[in-house]
Amino acid sequence: RNSEFLAVREASLEVRPGETLGVVGESGAGKSTLGRIVLGLERPSAGRVTFDGVDVHAAKGSGRTTLRRGMSVVFQNPYASLDPSMSIAESVVEPLTAHQRISRDDRIDRAADLLTEVGLSPAYLQRRPHELSGGQRQRVAIARALSLRPRLVVCDEAVSALDVSTQAQVLNLLSDLQSEHNMAYLFIGHDLAVVHHISDRIAVMYQGQVVEVGPSDDIYHSPQHPYTQALLSAVLSVDVDAQQVAPRVASAIDQRPPMVGCSFAHRCPHVHDTCREVEPPLLPHGNSEVACHLVGTTDR
Repeated sequence: RNSEFLAVREASLEVRPGETLGVVGESGAGKSTLGRIVLGLERPSAGRVTFDGVDVHAAKGSGRTTLRRGMSVVFQNPYASLDPSMSIAESVVEPLTAHQRISRDDRIDRAADLLTEVGLSPAYLQRRPHELSGGQRQRVAIARALSLRPRLVVCDEAVSALDVSTQAQVLNLLSDLQSEHNMAYLFIGHDLAVVHHISDRIAVMYQGQVVEVGPSDDIYHSPQHPYTQALLSAVLSVDVDAQQVAPRVASAIDQRPPMVGCSFAHRCPHVHDTCREVEPPLLPHGNSEVACHLVGTTDR
C-alpha cells in the first residue's frame, strides 16, 4: 500500500440472475463506490466489471447503450433522487424516453402500469414529489428503476432513510418484484439485519476490502470474521438482556488502518502478531470465504 487512498481494493464478487447479493459495512467501507463502479459511473484504476461477459467500462456505442438499459439504481434519499419540478409520470418514464421514442399516451399508460406494480395508484401521476411521503417517493424511485426492465438493480442504501415499518414494506416490495421479473439486486446497506432480510448472499466490506462473503443465513447467524461479529453485536445490542456476540471492538475514530497486515488489526479484540504483519487472504471456510488468520483456530 502507498499513501494514495484506495476506496475499494481487491474486491471480487459476482451477482447471479435472480439473486440478491447484499453488501454491508460501516460508513467509509467502500460499498457505494463499489456500486458506482458496477454501474459504470466510476472507472476502476485496476480490474474490471463484466455484465453478461461484456466489460462495462470498455463498451462503446450501441454496446454501452445496451449495458445501460440492463442496469438501474435506487438511491438512498427519495427526497433528492426525484426532480421536484417533474411530475411523477415524467420522473417514472424519463429513462424510457431517453432510450426510445414513445408517444405521450404510451408514456402515461406505461407510468400508470409501473406505479401499479409498486403499489401506488395512477392517481399520483400528475403530482409532484413534495406531495408524497418518503415511502411513496421511494416506491416512485423503484418504479423509475424498473421502467427499462433491467436485469440488475443496484439498491444503494435504498431503505435507510425510511422508518422501520416503511422499510419492511419496501423490502417486501423489492422481493415481490424480483420474483416477478427475475432481476438481480446488489443491495448495499450498513444494517446487517436489514441486509440479511432481503439477501441470498452477503459480502461484508471493511476499509475497501471484502472480509467475509457467504450465504445470508450463515453470515447472520454464524459470522466468522471479528468485524462481522461486531456488526451483528451492534444489531443485537438494542436488547439490554441480549448476550453480546463479540467483544466490543476499538473505536474507529481518529484511527487509520495499518499500512501492513490485516486492515482490522488496530480494532480487533483478538489481534495477534501475525495479524499485524501479514495481510490475510480471503479463503474458504465452510460455505463462506473469510479473510482472517484466526478463523478455524482456538486463539480467539
